[in-house]
Amino acid sequence: MSETILHQGPPEDPPSGVTYPLVLRPAQLFRLAFGVLTALAGFVVVVRFVSEVVLRIGFLLRGGGDYAAYAASALAYELPEGLLAGHLGLASLTLVVLAIMRFLHGRAPRWTFSVQPGMRWRYLLVTLGIAFVVLNGMLWLSFLWTGAPEFNSGQLYAGWFVLVVLISSPLQALAEEVFFRGYVLQAMGSASGRAWVGIVGSALLFALMHGVQNPALFVHRFAFGIVAGWLVVATGGLEAGIAAHVINNLGAFGYAIFTTSVADARAIQSITWGKAAWDILTFTVFALVAWWMGRRMRVATTTP
Repeated sequence: MSETILHQGPPEDPPSGVTYPLVLRPAQLFRLAFGVLTALAGFVVVVRFVSEVVLRIGFLLRGGGDYAAYAASALAYELPEGLLAGHLGLASLTLVVLAIMRFLHGRAPRWTFSVQPGMRWRYLLVTLGIAFVVLNGMLWLSFLWTGAPEFNSGQLYAGWFVLVVLISSPLQALAEEVFFRGYVLQAMGSASGRAWVGIVGSALLFALMHGVQNPALFVHRFAFGIVAGWLVVATGGLEAGIAAHVINNLGAFGYAIFTTSVADARAIQSITWGKAAWDILTFTVFALVAWWMGRRMRVATTTP
């Protein structure tokens, strides 16, 4: 296997002048297919392993007892360590993807983040600010029709939940973007030679892997994947998608702590078509502003 599948020698650069979805070209189809299967295996095995380790540590710190009951309560996000386990498990996908990029495809891990290559930190910070304003502004604007939620402090372990959300949500959001809009989009785009295949394919996989959901929630998540994938091509990197994902998740769990509960947010499996449409409009507004700012900042959209 080491001679036919794993890359030998120092990392190589992609061709010049190609867009983000084609960074893995030229590449053999079997290598790309094997890479996607390896990434999906990592999603199933590594994420579960890391989550289990975190839960076991939390169980010991709580003094033991009935582990099955504890794990069920924690994974329902009734306990802060359950949220931490879920987020750190997903965060491990970043390491899985970077390892696949380096040892299977022979690309330096920095090509995962942008065509520059590497993370463009200034653009990331700017888009985080844009996402905070647009996503929260559109949310509060929607309250004119739906009514503002009732804020309360009924969440058990509220302080711990706030700490876990602030620390682990950005890592989880980063990892999902690196996995879906990063590796999966690049693998599908490079295999087909068409950016749109990577965008649609990664968005579809992103929506499907969120589990049980009604049609409106599926379309909501699929549309987010499409918008984030378009941003990757239009801006040449993951920064804008990471920013939107981070602010969206911080807001979702943050508002839940002070309105309903994190467990309620975790249990959502359906939304209305009106909610889906408004959120898709919100993502689109953010994407257009982030793209415009990228043009103003002259971010690279093709490899050097």
